[in-house]
Amino acid sequence: MVRIAMLGIVGVLMALQLKSLKSEYAVYLCLGISLLIFASVADRLQVIIDGLMEIQNCLPLEVGYIQTLLKIIGITYIAEFASDLCKDAGYQTVAGQIQIFGKLSVLTISIPILSALLQTIQTFLGG
Repeated sequence: MVRIAMLGIVGVLMALQLKSLKSEYAVYLCLGISLLIFASVADRLQVIIDGLMEIQNCLPLEVGYIQTLLKIIGITYIAEFASDLCKDAGYQTVAGQIQIFGKLSVLTISIPILSALLQTIQTFLGG
């Protein structure tokens, strides 16, 4: 974590210096730093996947629930990453649209789980 934090801080400080000379280079530098951090996070996702598989082995959960949870995590991370890059480049409107699309995508993917939950509640209530 310290290495990633230092990478981010150094990248931002360098971008601030470049911003006064060539602002587009500062954006490119931030994009490069962000991609390096993104790659580091992608390596750590295996730990999350292993933990979820262990939970699945301990509890009688359907495989589809774990897969849906992983998709939701991926959509959320990618939407936030892309949105933040657009904000840094000065395109808040595009960033907002990416966030809305990410939220709607999560809602779309989670509808089958919500439906199963509602059916379970209805069964317990005697419906």
